[in-house]
Amino acid sequence: MLAMAAMNDNDDGVDLQQMRYVVAVAETRNFTRAAERCSVVQSSLSHRIAGLERELGVKLFARSSRRVELTSAGTAFVAGARECLAAADRAVADAAAANGVVRGRLAVGVIVTTAAVDVPELLQRYRARHPDVRVFLRSGRSDDLAAAIRNGDLDIAFLGLPEGERPSGVEAIVLDHDEHVLVVPAGHRLAGASRVALQEIAEETFVDFVAGTPARAQSDQAFAAAGLVRDVAYEAGVVELITRLITRGLGIALLPSAFVRPLAADHPELALVPVADGPRRTEYLAWSRFNPSPATRAILDVLGVGRQA
Repeated sequence: MLAMAAMNDNDDGVDLQQMRYVVAVAETRNFTRAAERCSVVQSSLSHRIAGLERELGVKLFARSSRRVELTSAGTAFVAGARECLAAADRAVADAAAANGVVRGRLAVGVIVTTAAVDVPELLQRYRARHPDVRVFLRSGRSDDLAAAIRNGDLDIAFLGLPEGERPSGVEAIVLDHDEHVLVVPAGHRLAGASRVALQEIAEETFVDFVAGTPARAQSDQAFAAAGLVRDVAYEAGVVELITRLITRGLGIALLPSAFVRPLAADHPELALVPVADGPRRTEYLAWSRFNPSPATRAILDVLGVGRQA
């Protein structure tokens, strides 16, 4: 168990500030950037870490003029330090919440095609109500975001999964159901069609998300269910690249209608066509029911789901 002492240079033992310094160096792999992150001069940060290494009797970092890496002892220390720092931050947040003030941190995950909630507007309202909470936003694929909630790296996330699938190992509520539309260049042969079927477009060249992701699975499953095989020549992780490839006439795509319709309104070079038997997805709000922080409970209240936390 790591000993906690008062945070000054003259006390023996390990203190929270030393832990923060070590974690900052581990994450930046640079003493100068770590000092900037911690708002301290580099000489002070280096002195505190050197003192900690003497106290522990081990080297936490392997250093050269160009590289900084954790030693095996450093790796073990950082894992424990992160737990201690999280516990300390949570203690401060809980104490403030008991006095009616929400503080601490809130880590939010979001898929790039979120449409059921205007996330920037939500975070603006949240900040207005709880200005003392530091909010972190991370985008990613739905399965990775759900895993981050399970691991405690995220507090909440907005996910999108093929219809009929639910996020695993987290609490979740349905925000919306949506169907995909066909996205083609404005001059494409199908641009003016009232509706198409997957059979009619199976021979086309497709642009889609990266294979193995939930966003890609939505279309893959629809074609598989129809007994069809398609050619995905271009894979991309962001919608902007997908639409740019489409406008260049390199392929077509199936994208969630609620997300892509506002986008297409500002891009006349794109045309949208309903798909009779196309993919469908469900958007979820996910969080961990295990001991949610005051900051997490507060954003669930803003979203109107606080009673379910």
